[in-house]
Amino acid sequence: MPKTPAYQRIKSAILAKIHAGQWAVGSAIPTEMALSREFGVARMTVNRALKELTDEQVLERRQGSGTFVAQQQFNQTFITVRNIAHDIESTGKRYHAKVVSQLALPHSDLPPSARVVFHNTQRLYKVEIVHFGDDKPLQFERRFVDLAIIPAFEYQDFNKINTSDYLISQVPLVRGHYFIEAKPCPPDVATFLDCQPNSPALRLSRYTYSGDKVVTFVQMWHDGATFRFDGELG
Repeated sequence: MPKTPAYQRIKSAILAKIHAGQWAVGSAIPTEMALSREFGVARMTVNRALKELTDEQVLERRQGSGTFVAQQQFNQTFITVRNIAHDIESTGKRYHAKVVSQLALPHSDLPPSARVVFHNTQRLYKVEIVHFGDDKPLQFERRFVDLAIIPAFEYQDFNKINTSDYLISQVPLVRGHYFIEAKPCPPDVATFLDCQPNSPALRLSRYTYSGDKVVTFVQMWHDGATFRFDGELG
């Protein structure tokens, strides 16, 4: 097996400390000289690791001040990772969320759609939430999170806390992938969305990485007869 390059080991060590909460958002990390001594490598190797983490928006380098854990910003051409509560309230509707299911589960118990996303992950957490506007269900969220990266996730009250906001506040989410599909609404999801089973539905699926590991995989279902995606370009 090829030996992991030194700069990659430094990147992984920095991410591990951020995941563990030792370095919070806004915290200064050690200097290049200190990291060079800690890992027994040249400053040029440390510089490469820090530069790549900066390019990935995990770190922020401030001239004359040092290097800090960055606050993540997510802007994509079509979909922005955002708080659905704000979106619903911005339309003048009253928002509330209801957790309908939550449990920790091993990798072997994941559905196929999630199993292919997570690798070498022993313990995951599934939460299912219905999001309402004026007491009408507008979105059904089924989310899986790697507890090895965010162990405190299972102790949060997601009736009150938005899942995406919480994840962004806990770890640097550096990249991801999403896709939107038109699907017949499964009977269990239709129950929560108050629509007919197998009626047209829109499903947004997204998985998001921190470093080289998937932190979360989520599927968000919407009644195709009443929901649409829209936004501004440019």
